[in-house]
Amino acid sequence: MPNDAPPQPIHSAKDALDALAGILGGTLPGPVAAAEDPAAALLNDPDVASAVTARFRGAGSGAGNDALCRWLYDAFRANVPGLQLAVLRFVPTLAGVYMCRAVSRKPLAGFEAVLLALYAHAAAQRGAGQAETVSLPNLANPSPYHDAKVPPKGKPTDLDVAVLSQPLEPHGTMRATRRARIVGAVLELYHGKLAHMPLSSKMDFCEFCVAWAGTQSKLDGADKPRLPPAPEAAAAGGGEEKWRRVPLPWELFQPVVRIVAHCLLGPMRSDELKAQAARAAECLYWRAAETVDAPALLATRSLVRLSQMAEEPIPEPSFSTGAIENMAELEAMKANILSTKN
Repeated sequence: MPNDAPPQPIHSAKDALDALAGILGGTLPGPVAAAEDPAAALLNDPDVASAVTARFRGAGSGAGNDALCRWLYDAFRANVPGLQLAVLRFVPTLAGVYMCRAVSRKPLAGFEAVLLALYAHAAAQRGAGQAETVSLPNLANPSPYHDAKVPPKGKPTDLDVAVLSQPLEPHGTMRATRRARIVGAVLELYHGKLAHMPLSSKMDFCEFCVAWAGTQSKLDGADKPRLPPAPEAAAAGGGEEKWRRVPLPWELFQPVVRIVAHCLLGPMRSDELKAQAARAAECLYWRAAETVDAPALLATRSLVRLSQMAEEPIPEPSFSTGAIENMAELEAMKANILSTKN
């Protein structure tokens, strides 16, 4: 990643803290600077996260000489597991801003360098970039739990193999035809570490899902804007930047739905996150309905229904008058039997 100033080498989480403090133009918050585990502090500190995401949302970010993009690139390639988690924490904002701006053909070499580094790491984790598959039982085979009345005539058929993620081919450059696949693979990498991500990172992702879908949820009021604006764009660029609707082929749509499903139905007990995820799921559903994409429509419709079921209270069991009378009769019969035995 080219830049006028020589980059400060990053070999440890402490080096990453020092480099980030210089980029942000000041000292980091006390709890972060004095933390015994700098990588965990970078991952979970809300003030640092807010400062970094605000820089990414600002006008002019993502260029080839963007020092913050170079910091993410060097920090991830330092191969420190905790530091890599801290970099993945910013994937929602990085991918969200990049996809919204890429449709306008703006030069975003800084964003692309970071995304390609994450993509290469995801491909390396799969060995030779092999596809991720899962074996499904074939209903043509007899059940192993029951005796078949009629013996099968032919040989047992093989298991059905479903492809969860297509093979990852090596890519050294970002092109429009590869963009969705590369960003989708990066989101799959993020999804694999989603249990470690803080709440604000998941909220950022759901926000950009609404923008990517470009549709309005019924949960939105009539006075709300169709797309959420970038909060720092007005000060930096002289006007509000609106995140754009982006193409959503299945290779990008699938990991998006998986992440939204985790935010909606996962173990994190946050009403704010569940409400934002439900809004994102509904917007994605209407987007799939517009494009008549059958797999996307089925997945998002199921997700919307699950979100509605999660909101519905479980009804208390009620007993009718007849059931109460039957219980009383059974209790009387039980008392008579016990008295006879005595």
